[in-house]
Amino acid sequence: MRNQPGSIVSTYVRDSEQGAVLKVQVQPRASRDEVVGLHGDGLKIRITAAPVAGAANKHLLKFLAKKLRVARSQMSIASGATSRAKRIAIEGISAEEVRQRLTI
Repeated sequence: MRNQPGSIVSTYVRDSEQGAVLKVQVQPRASRDEVVGLHGDGLKIRITAAPVAGAANKHLLKFLAKKLRVARSQMSIASGATSRAKRIAIEGISAEEVRQRLTI
């Protein structure tokens, strides 16, 4: 899909064979869990957990599962497990449904 002048195309989520892939930029040790908004071509998310022994990744997936109203077992980190920039694979949901449920 090409960008037309004046159009806004969301690049933070795309459809995949099994569901959707969500690009996120994570800020650990925040004062509260929240979806902040767009950050480059990803979605910035603040979480309260510290990035120690995978705690932040587990907390991020739990937070996103609740926001998207999907089972935690439907989600996995596709890339970026040790980085703040991550790609989250979500099974059984379309990119459009992700956009609607993560209204920012």
